[in-house]
Amino acid sequence: MGAAIGVLGAGSWGTTLANHLAKQGHDVRLWAYEAEVVEAINARHENPLFLPGRPLEAGLVAVADPAEAVRGVPLVLVVTPSQVTRRVLAGASAAIAPDALLVTASKGIEAGSLALLSEVAAEAVPHATFVALSGPSFAQEVYEGQPTAVVAASADADASATVQAVFGGPRLRVYSSADVVGVELGGALKNVIAIAAGALEGLGMGYNPRAALITRGLAEITRLGVAMGADPLTFAGLAGMGDLILTCTGALSRNRALGLAMARGERFAEYRRQHRTVAEGADTSAAAVALGARHGVELPIAREVARILFDDRPAAESVGVLMERSQKAEQWR
Repeated sequence: MGAAIGVLGAGSWGTTLANHLAKQGHDVRLWAYEAEVVEAINARHENPLFLPGRPLEAGLVAVADPAEAVRGVPLVLVVTPSQVTRRVLAGASAAIAPDALLVTASKGIEAGSLALLSEVAAEAVPHATFVALSGPSFAQEVYEGQPTAVVAASADADASATVQAVFGGPRLRVYSSADVVGVELGGALKNVIAIAAGALEGLGMGYNPRAALITRGLAEITRLGVAMGADPLTFAGLAGMGDLILTCTGALSRNRALGLAMARGERFAEYRRQHRTVAEGADTSAAAVALGARHGVELPIAREVARILFDDRPAAESVGVLMERSQKAEQWR
């Protein structure tokens, strides 16, 4: 007998995970912001806006009220854009059971407060137990049943084990971790590096610069993570190196696509107006630079990505800035 699960957020990843859970035999209620998505899922078992052409499980139910999705269920999955997560959780908090697990599959840092989503959840839903779900996982490939491995991180080992049991399946392997900060930072900051990777590709650059970017991007993520108390080994795992490689090289990456567009001369404000889906790395780039300053950690790649996006700096100019920095030792102490 499956569990009752509420899912907040019906983008491509939220819909895919909700469908996966329904396929596992769970009773899943999915909240969608768009009325047309609610109607399409319930009437035709499809999400034409965010997962077009992918039939959904007949038992998956969509609702228009986030409180209705989460009321009384033992597990709530949050897959909303990071910049609206606090607002959505605050609105649904009263309906979330006192002993519920709150699993977040979103990846980002809240602008302004610079809070990780675990911190947002602790403030908005203090009575729930938090788990971060992250790792290299394009929604389309998970929907197709391609073998995928992710990691569930929580300070509560039993909570991580529950998420492993609920989400794990023949084609989705879930590892556990106690390093919530490391898993969250890896998932958030890899999107920033992926924008840079797309920009390099858009400039016609090859494999050498991509390898250098991914490697130095991982070093940048790890420096900030260690300063914030994360385990450096986390960044050699699924939520670090694994997700970074996927997002920097995969054609399905929205963040990589954003970088490509910037290198080809598009302006971010116009790009954002024309795209319904969110490239989380955009807002995260500026938040990461500010978070690095708070902890005394320099993030040169994130800084240049933020300048490309928000200051209209040409991508080629940012490459020059990074290459002309003073020579340093590869490892920091």
